[in-house]
Amino acid sequence: MPKPAWLAVAYMAAAVVLSLSQGLGLNLINANITQIQGEISATSNEALWMVAAYMAPNVSLSLALVKIRTQYGLRNFAEISILGFVLACVLNLFIHDLSSAIVVRFMSGIAAAPMSSLGFLYMLEAFPPERKLTVGLSLALTNISLGAPLARIISPALFDMDGWRGLTMHELALAMIGFCLVYLLPLTPPPRAKVIERLDVLSYLLIAIGFGCLAVALVLGRAYWWLEAPWLGVLLAMAIVLVTAAVVIELNRSNPLVDVRWLASPAILHFAGALLLFRIVLSEQTTGASGLFQVLGLTNDQTVTLYVIILLASVAGGLTCAAIMKAGREPAIHLAALALIAVGAFMDSRSTNLTRPEQMFVSQAMIAFAGALFLPPAMFRGITSALQKGPNYILSFIIVFLTTQSIGGLLGSAVIGTFITIREKFHSNVLVEHLAMTDPIIAQRAAQLGMAYARTITDQAILRAEGLMLVGQQVTREANILAYNDAFLLMAIIAATAFVFLLIHIGWDAMRRHLAHPQATANL
Repeated sequence: MPKPAWLAVAYMAAAVVLSLSQGLGLNLINANITQIQGEISATSNEALWMVAAYMAPNVSLSLALVKIRTQYGLRNFAEISILGFVLACVLNLFIHDLSSAIVVRFMSGIAAAPMSSLGFLYMLEAFPPERKLTVGLSLALTNISLGAPLARIISPALFDMDGWRGLTMHELALAMIGFCLVYLLPLTPPPRAKVIERLDVLSYLLIAIGFGCLAVALVLGRAYWWLEAPWLGVLLAMAIVLVTAAVVIELNRSNPLVDVRWLASPAILHFAGALLLFRIVLSEQTTGASGLFQVLGLTNDQTVTLYVIILLASVAGGLTCAAIMKAGREPAIHLAALALIAVGAFMDSRSTNLTRPEQMFVSQAMIAFAGALFLPPAMFRGITSALQKGPNYILSFIIVFLTTQSIGGLLGSAVIGTFITIREKFHSNVLVEHLAMTDPIIAQRAAQLGMAYARTITDQAILRAEGLMLVGQQVTREANILAYNDAFLLMAIIAATAFVFLLIHIGWDAMRRHLAHPQATANL
């Protein structure tokens, strides 16, 4: 039955609160990892274990939740999930060192997994059936993308008020509001069905541990370096073995948890590859831009305006997609999104040590707009394809979509971060080759920098050494900036290449339709 306007707005507000609760829970940590590591007495590498602990269970839990809420009821699922999330937020208040932080963040990753599903379902609940997969889908996916920029916007004020506790209190407050909304606004319950089998539990455990090992390796690989830490190789090997074992089990089941044969079909592999490629390209904003500002010495409070623009551009992209999305328009929307990403990333690839957030307002807004524009048509097309095969394929599609988004996001950050590290070493070697104290310009520069310590250091040899050290720091900064420019240019090339291939694919499909039905095409 259609809902009154005020009730539909209430469900939409609940969807926003639940989505932000889940998004901010992770992104507030990522945005303030440098400050947090001081409060828990951890090194930068150790602090990353908090992110790894959160993502390890989070990347796979949605796979189990689909069948759990089908068997035990959506209402029970919603109430227990939000209660678990509130309790996990309360536990964050008792973090006092690295060990407790890792344990609590692991539990938070488990508790936060249902929140994205609830936010999604609450947004769809507000719309009639004919608009659920167009307007509702676009707005639901837009909500999920708002957590990252909003965390950068509000974290300076929260951290100034009460440090780590300020962040956790905000997360708890949102969870409590979501708790009230879930109990006040029940979702329409679908019919229950006994769908969980014994082998489902075994298959899920294998997939969960395998995906967890992969998530930990992707988060920590760049920090400990891929070829230097043997345990990274062990984690990746375990991930391959465990997921392969789950695939073997599923291939020999009459009613599998995951339809591996359908997932391995060319159409689904193409769909998954496109989503994965898109997540990697979007790392230009989530990892590249924020990392560049860190290299330039900018803090979160100096980038607030930029992330406000990114937030507004994401909302605008979601609203635009909701207004124009219809069946058959997906390729055109994807072309527009890829073009915006390619242009925006190319604009960023010309950064210098004088670049500030103001110079990236337009480019980052274009990328944020494109990010909100790309996902809804992709999911709409995937859901439509799954529904045509039958309701049992919905779970397999959800697995594809969530895996490419969660694992794809981690993979994108790992790939671009590793690329930046390699290119930084290359540029450092090239720049250092041209540094020699016999060059009068270099000698003068070192002397000028060393004079900053002239009042406290009287030994001229030590003063020259300090000047050389400062020159080395500037060389490292310039090498990092050049490496980020290379990464931005690489993302622009990937997006432009995907644009060309998609254009060729559209033209090929149109030509095949014309050859198959020439008269019908002529009449059109």
